Amino acid sequence: MSQATQVLTVNCGSASVKFALYEMGLAEHRRLYGRCDGIGLGKGRCLLQDEGGRVLFESSFGLPDPETAALRFLDWLNRHSFGSCIGGVGHRVVNGGMRFERPVAITPEIDEELGKMGESGPDNPAPEIRAMRVLRGLLPQLTHVACFDTAFHRGMPPVAQRHPLPRELSGQGIVRFGFHGLSCESILATLAAEVGEGASRGRIVIAHLGSSASMAAFHGGRSLDTTMGFSPNGGLMMGTRSGDLCPGVLLYLLQGKNLSAAEVGNIVNKQSGLLGVSGVSRDMQELLKVSPTNPDAAEAVALFCYTARKHLGSLAAVLGGLDTLVFSGGIGENAPAVRKGICEQMEFLGIRLDMARNRQNASVISSGDSPVTVRVVATNEELMIARATDAVVRSLTQTTQV
Repeated sequence: MSQATQVLTVNCGSASVKFALYEMGLAEHRRLYGRCDGIGLGKGRCLLQDEGGRVLFESSFGLPDPETAALRFLDWLNRHSFGSCIGGVGHRVVNGGMRFERPVAITPEIDEELGKMGESGPDNPAPEIRAMRVLRGLLPQLTHVACFDTAFHRGMPPVAQRHPLPRELSGQGIVRFGFHGLSCESILATLAAEVGEGASRGRIVIAHLGSSASMAAFHGGRSLDTTMGFSPNGGLMMGTRSGDLCPGVLLYLLQGKNLSAAEVGNIVNKQSGLLGVSGVSRDMQELLKVSPTNPDAAEAVALFCYTARKHLGSLAAVLGGLDTLVFSGGIGENAPAVRKGICEQMEFLGIRLDMARNRQNASVISSGDSPVTVRVVATNEELMIARATDAVVRSLTQTTQV
């Protein structure tokens, strides 16, 4: 079918929600882009731009949750006559588990399954599931599609998916899933389009660094390993998540400190990471500003870079070398000091930064004689969601016509 389809995409992160309206068809055209940051912090910012980047709406106010952000955005669409042109809605869903390896149209049965996979099960579903349910209730006539962050990593080698736990637990789904798959898919597509197919199929480590952070290794366009595992808490230190911990720490908190599972979950998910170490903020830019006079903030930044550097070395070992290192995400794209901190002492891998390019956030920040090309690439998860949603909607339309 060549007829254009209007697709609304909804991308809930740990502290933000991004919306986009795409016109899909022979050409892919983003008509609107919206972003709400600082959700749940009591202070937030909402921005809406047209296809040329012109600001249509901007405001600062508190948003308690992603559902409220979704309601406000949809209300704006309807008041400005955009709502009637939408043909499908694509939702980023963090965890597809072992069950979902590709995007699917959301039915009541699928909705129930996704709710069980959320943060704490059906009684406390993940934020993106709550926002999805709000929009499905307001737009019941449209096809809603779930696009999974885990799907791109489901082809990892079996050894990379396995935990060293009793085999029967792996059979019950306790495996390493990996996340940020939509971001990684977007970055590899950008490398193929802008640099060449060879660049996208070499030995690549992608560092998706934001409030949620992970690193992943790719070769031949295939995911080989990733720092996140069974949940998005694994791997790197993040804004409020601890990342990897010795299992003994969790046992001590549960048994030695007599904390409940919910209390431990709150500590490792919402009180740790940059916020927990600094005691100041989960926001990297704020920590970089105060680091010169605040030793705790400086230590949080240093620990973030240190853990990322360790994981970079291990992923390079999985790949047997490195051709390209890509920084992406809010921190990866906008924090030269963090990129420098991660790449320090990594010359033995062939990483040599050009400090001037790094300060300028250039697209290539490695030096001309660096064996490894270091790039800064903006991720576009919304476009991946739009493409997947459009394909599902068209497939369903063709099936109905037949």
